[in-house]
Amino acid sequence: MAKNVAQSATLASLDQKLALAKRCSHEGVVAGAKAAIVATIATAIPTLASVRMLPWAKANLNHTAQALIISTAAGAAYFIVADKTVLATARKNSFKHAPNNMEA
Repeated sequence: MAKNVAQSATLASLDQKLALAKRCSHEGVVAGAKAAIVATIATAIPTLASVRMLPWAKANLNHTAQALIISTAAGAAYFIVADKTVLATARKNSFKHAPNNMEA
């Protein structure tokens, strides 16, 4: 009987940790997507403007190069912000659920 109670408590704890991890990763995805949108706009405007105005860019940056510049900035922004958000949320949650006798 005691073993079943301990197992159910452990399973409940695991379910709670899984739900917390899912919420944490979802927050990271949302923050990363927002950052990717901002980075796309912030990169696309100067890239497209420079191709129209600068002779060197017009001669050397074809459509593939322009897309690569813009998508690289968006991808980097997504992964950096998502990673930082997941780590910050996990850190916040780990301190929230820490025992009271520990000082941070």
